[in-house]
Amino acid sequence: MATLSFVRTAPLAPEEAWRRLTRWERHGDTVPLTRVTADPPGPTRRGTVVVARTGAGRLVFDDAMEVTVWQPPREDSPGRCRLEKRGRVVRGWAEIEVRPGPGGRTRVGWREELDVRLLPSLFDGVLGRSGRYVFGRTVDHLLRSP
Repeated sequence: MATLSFVRTAPLAPEEAWRRLTRWERHGDTVPLTRVTADPPGPTRRGTVVVARTGAGRLVFDDAMEVTVWQPPREDSPGRCRLEKRGRVVRGWAEIEVRPGPGGRTRVGWREELDVRLLPSLFDGVLGRSGRYVFGRTVDHLLRSP
């Protein structure tokens, strides 16, 4: 199982950073050959299923994730979302935390554990580094894009 984490600081209010980060369909904007959907449509809540479908033609796999924690940020508490990966190929979890940062900015934390079926643990380091790059790039894009 590969683990990864990173922190970003953005010149946004926590509520706006949260809104941008949890627009699930936008997560596919920076990941090649990936489209993201959420079910049921509408506001995210505990039990929402987010699916990232990656591939082309007959070579496609789904990374299905269920929202198990949904706590939007409030004035007195940070926002926190936990997604449990339930797919046949990708397992693990991801957590997003949004909290007030220095100078009126927002601090975003991303933590994730990834387990890719049939990928030997020998590749966990490479998987963690590449995941940090891909997800970091996605978070950077989302925080810059209204």
